[in-house]
Amino acid sequence: MITTGEGKGAGEAVGAAGDEVFGRMIEPFRTELLAYCYRMLGSAHDAEDLVQETYLRAWRARERYDAARRSPRTWLYRIATNACMTALEARGRRPLPSGFVAASDPLGPLVRSESAAWLQPLPDALLDAGDPAGAVIDRSTLRLAFAAALQHLSARQRGALILRDVLRFSASEAAAVLGTTTVSVNSSLQRARTRMKEAGARQEGLGEPSAAEQRARVDRYMKAFERADVEGLRRLLTEDVLMEMPPVLNWFVGRGNYGLFMEWVFGRLGTDWRLQPVTANGQPGFAAYRRVEGGYELHTLQVFTVTAEGISRNSVFQEAEVFATFGLAPGIDD
Repeated sequence: MITTGEGKGAGEAVGAAGDEVFGRMIEPFRTELLAYCYRMLGSAHDAEDLVQETYLRAWRARERYDAARRSPRTWLYRIATNACMTALEARGRRPLPSGFVAASDPLGPLVRSESAAWLQPLPDALLDAGDPAGAVIDRSTLRLAFAAALQHLSARQRGALILRDVLRFSASEAAAVLGTTTVSVNSSLQRARTRMKEAGARQEGLGEPSAAEQRARVDRYMKAFERADVEGLRRLLTEDVLMEMPPVLNWFVGRGNYGLFMEWVFGRLGTDWRLQPVTANGQPGFAAYRRVEGGYELHTLQVFTVTAEGISRNSVFQEAEVFATFGLAPGIDD
C-alpha cells in the first residue's frame, strides 16, 4: 500500500529555491497519480491526459502552494480529483459488457456498440516506465474486475473508497482531497463498500497463484491457441470461465460455451496466428495477430484472470485506442 507521508517545509523551500525545487517536489507522485486517475476513470488514455492536466494546474498554481496547510501529495491529489470529477460528469461510467447487458449465446450474431465508452486495460509498462524506482502500488486494486466494480459507484463514492481503502488516506486527508467533511467521506465510504461487496469485487484476487504461475498458465494457453487446439484451451479454464469482448456486447459463461466460441473463431478467422505476451492491470495477457495476405494483422488484446483452478476470465479488447495505449504494431510481416 502507498502511505501518505506528510512532508513539512516544502512550500518554504519552493519560495527560496524557485521552480526547480518545486518540480523535484511534485515529480515523484506522477506514477501513483496515474494509477489513481485510472481507478477513477477506467481508461488509461484518459488517466494519462488527466495526470498531465494535474501537473499543468499544479505548475500554474505553484506560487499559491502552502506547505503549512497540506503536503504536496495531498495537494496534488486534490487537483487530480477535481480534474477526474469534471471528466466523470462529462463522460459517465465505463462498464464491461458483463456489467451492462445479459449473457448471450456464444454462437449468436456479434453485436457491436461503438457508442458506449468501455472500461479499458492499463498497460503495466506505463507504471513501470513512469517509476523505475518501483513505487509500492497495490496492483490488486488495478485488476480489471475491481476497476469494473468501481464503475458502479458514484464519482464521490469512488473517490472515498480509493482514497481511504486503497491509498490509506486518513478521513481528514480524504475530506481535504474531496473538498468535503469527514462525516461525508465516511458516509460515502460505507455506501461504496456495500456496493463493492455486492459486486464481489475483491474475490478474484483471493488465493491467486504467483505472477510466474499465472504467466505460465497463459503461456500454455498461447501455445494451444497457436495450434488452434480448442480442447487444449478448455483444459486450462475453470468451469465457470467468463469471456467478454468490448466493443462487442456479447459475453458468456462456461467452459462449454467458451469452446464453442473458439471453434467458431478458428473456423471463421483461420488457424494461423501470431501472439505477443503483454501484462495489463497486473494480469497476464497477449496481443493476437491473425493471418492475412502478406503477413499478420492485429486483431485483439486479451487479458486473463488466473485462479488456482485455472483461467476464470478472458477480457478481449478490439479498440484502436487500446491498441495505441499498448504501443502495438498494426501488423507483423511474414
